[in-house]
Amino acid sequence: MEHKHIYDKDGKQLCCTQEEKINMVANKQLKKEHKEVGCCAIDEPKHDEHTDDDGHGHSGGNESTFKMFLPAIISLALLLIAIALDNYFPQSWFTGWVRIIWYGVAYLPVGFPVLKEAIESIGKGEIFSEFLLMSIATIGAFAIGEYPEGVAVMLFYSVGEVFQGLAVKRAKANIKSLLDQRPDEVTILQNNVATTIKAGLAKIGDIIQLKPGEKLGLDGELLSETASFNTAALTGESKPDTKAKGETVLAGMINLNTVSQVKVTTDYKDSKLSKILEMVQNATAQKAPTELFIRKFAKIYTPIVVLLAVLITVLPYFFVENYQFSQWLYRALVFLVISCPCALVISIPLGYFGGIGAASKNGILFKGSNFLDIIANIQNVVMDKTGTMTEGVFKVQEVIIKQDFNKDEILKMVNALESQSTHPVATAIHNFVGEIDLTIELKNVEEISGHGLKAEVNGKELLVGNFKFMDKFSIAYDIDPTTIVYTLIAIAYDKKFVGYLTIADSIKEDAQETVNKLKALGVNTTMLSGDKSNVVKFVADKLGIINSFGDLLPEDKVNKVKELKALNQTVAFVGDGVNDAPVVALSDVGIAMGGLGSDATIETADVVIQDDMPSKIPMAINIGKQTKKIVWQNIVLAFGVKAIVLALGAGGLATMWEAVFADVGVALLAILNAIRIQNMKF
Repeated sequence: MEHKHIYDKDGKQLCCTQEEKINMVANKQLKKEHKEVGCCAIDEPKHDEHTDDDGHGHSGGNESTFKMFLPAIISLALLLIAIALDNYFPQSWFTGWVRIIWYGVAYLPVGFPVLKEAIESIGKGEIFSEFLLMSIATIGAFAIGEYPEGVAVMLFYSVGEVFQGLAVKRAKANIKSLLDQRPDEVTILQNNVATTIKAGLAKIGDIIQLKPGEKLGLDGELLSETASFNTAALTGESKPDTKAKGETVLAGMINLNTVSQVKVTTDYKDSKLSKILEMVQNATAQKAPTELFIRKFAKIYTPIVVLLAVLITVLPYFFVENYQFSQWLYRALVFLVISCPCALVISIPLGYFGGIGAASKNGILFKGSNFLDIIANIQNVVMDKTGTMTEGVFKVQEVIIKQDFNKDEILKMVNALESQSTHPVATAIHNFVGEIDLTIELKNVEEISGHGLKAEVNGKELLVGNFKFMDKFSIAYDIDPTTIVYTLIAIAYDKKFVGYLTIADSIKEDAQETVNKLKALGVNTTMLSGDKSNVVKFVADKLGIINSFGDLLPEDKVNKVKELKALNQTVAFVGDGVNDAPVVALSDVGIAMGGLGSDATIETADVVIQDDMPSKIPMAINIGKQTKKIVWQNIVLAFGVKAIVLALGAGGLATMWEAVFADVGVALLAILNAIRIQNMKF
């Protein structure tokens, strides 16, 4: 069946590319080492089907790496022997066809796979690939009798490819080891008897028994009264997180103290950790503009280079005295080797992948390398207040209810109505009032975005929300809300103002550090909130944020961001990623304070901060800047060295050895530079 190339919406070819090949090799090696697939075929059963005890052995990491280098080792040994026989220990028998065959055998282990790739690429319509460039250059070297150089060029090219594969494998393995913390087995209770089973076989509703030091295998609900967990697998933070009975606990969390019981609520494959792992490993599908440009450039650049090589061989015949075909062919072959674009094609995607991995290591999830590029140049960070710069954990401070009303009855009705909402304010009221009175019958419950909740109780209208809500329904009140520096929850019943509750939230520990670091990076900060203007201003002033706006509806936040974008400035919006969906969509980068339970946030935002720490915002910007810096260092290095050696090669001043450095040497330097970011401290 005829092969057809696959392209994405940006015109990027998804198949038959050098990057795809390197990625495929890295994935295959990783899967073998982690025993996720059998060693005989890439599409054997996955881990949950292909068990570890099936008697099918797998090679370890050291052995597989040795196998990757084995063809190069064989070629190198034969090449060194041949060079010794040519130059240092001349033998009468090492001449003619014996010498040619020896070099041919030395060439085959490293040359045959590349020749095969070149032929297959041509068969699929991808004529001008780096495989073809290397094939022409090395076969041409053999044709003019430069056997050692022909073998050496292909040998170093193959070694470079192995190093590329190892570098990509390392980047992927780092991300995998950071995120895929799920244990293979879990202990479940069946009729009060502990039974160990494969985690993938656990069903929703099963009870997991979790001993101290054990990792939780699936998402669930804590059945024990309390338990402390290390959440580093999900957040990058090892600070213990204490959970109470009924709270959600997630796969990858490590139980720290007593034996706990957890009821499974999510399938193994649908756990939060699985989704995070899948998202990060697929992040490179979203290409940065630099990557897309280099890929498109390489498609145009390679055929031009082949044409120039032909001209270097042929044109001098018409202009040079004593023209020697072999001399100019050699120069053309040197030119071809130098111009091979593999340093750019591999090191640039690897640089972005390294940035994504470094971010993951610090609990920051980028959905694509394009967002690393954008965030590096961000000029404005617009942030929500509640849950972003403040804890989002509200506590009722005081309750002011008019004497005409029964305070206890009003609070019970408010508690019943707020139980219809998931807003942190509703939780605060519930924690203050206590259990919900189930005898209270609510009718026509309606949540009005940016205002509050409305319902009928005992045939009368109950309103609970902000004072704009009171204005909307023409409820007269006798206080000035702007004089109170707390979040206010106004209550109206039967068209009359009943009173209000004051609720306070605390500023996060690292909020001040966040603002200071953003200022140091030259980023402007703005705080937007639906909360009262004076509350927002109070928090903003305390943190040193100059621009702050309160009493905003979702559409008001959109308008504020539009005003910034109208100035041709880039904007990152930081919020919960769900309620602020319109403004997240409008901003250049939507950053979500993910929390440990918000699946919707992970799906809607461009960047997710897993541990809700605002100090990760400047860290994300810094990772973006460092990634972009490394990518451009590689671009300048590759083009700079190639340009110099190309000029020398065309003039006959560079040999194949300089060409090898300009190609493989530069590629290796670029790869080593690209993986630096994985070890940086931010």
